[in-house]
Amino acid sequence: MSGLFLPIDGSGTASATNVLAPNASPMTLDGTNTWVIGQGETVLIVDPGPDDERHLRRIVELLGERRVASILLTHGHVDHSGGAAMFAAMVSAPVRALDPHHRLGSEGLDDGDVVTAGDLELRVIGTPGHSADSLCFWLPTDAALLTGDTILGRGTTVIAHDGDLADYLRSLDKLRAMAELAEARTLLPGHGPMLPDPIGKLDEYLEHRRKRLDQIREAIRAGAKDVPEIVEMVYADVDRSLWPAAEMSVAAQLNYLKNL
Repeated sequence: MSGLFLPIDGSGTASATNVLAPNASPMTLDGTNTWVIGQGETVLIVDPGPDDERHLRRIVELLGERRVASILLTHGHVDHSGGAAMFAAMVSAPVRALDPHHRLGSEGLDDGDVVTAGDLELRVIGTPGHSADSLCFWLPTDAALLTGDTILGRGTTVIAHDGDLADYLRSLDKLRAMAELAEARTLLPGHGPMLPDPIGKLDEYLEHRRKRLDQIREAIRAGAKDVPEIVEMVYADVDRSLWPAAEMSVAAQLNYLKNL
């Protein structure tokens, strides 16, 4: 496993610390990254992770006497949000998200918002695509970008059933421009290890999407008639355990091509 070579649990920056959830799988990689933001008396928690009491209690133990100002969700998929209600009860903090269905408390999150904990701030960036409610968070004090599932520490992102490829490509372009302008130094993903070259990774993601779209066009020209046949051609070198996820991405790419 990559976790033997790249430290994930406990990794981070001066103001962000990763607490890795024990929910490793082909879709979640080494597990969900819960991020503790801040080193002062008050902190923010990004993505408490799945409904796993052991993981949530471990976060509480690591916090010690520090208070949680807010629990923030990059998006509502259960591997990121499933434990939010239980964790909120443990630490007496609100849950803030773009989607009202995932909020606990009166405040949500939207593009352009600034969330604070003491002197530290996180800036909210709307990045729909992986899901309709996906957000990223910019941590200016560390020049770090928390990316949820918009960018992963390893591999590429699936466009989920509630996502959209056109939105996703626009979000990648937005992050690419922002990373260059703000001189981002680190990406802190929702799964996998932190990434030290934000612009390089974003360029890689954009190139990967262009290549996949070309491959799908070629598969259709070669006679592929539906999503499973396209996956069999385009993802022949990918482990079959990942083909269900590939089918979601292919469906999203077909929809994108139809709307060009």
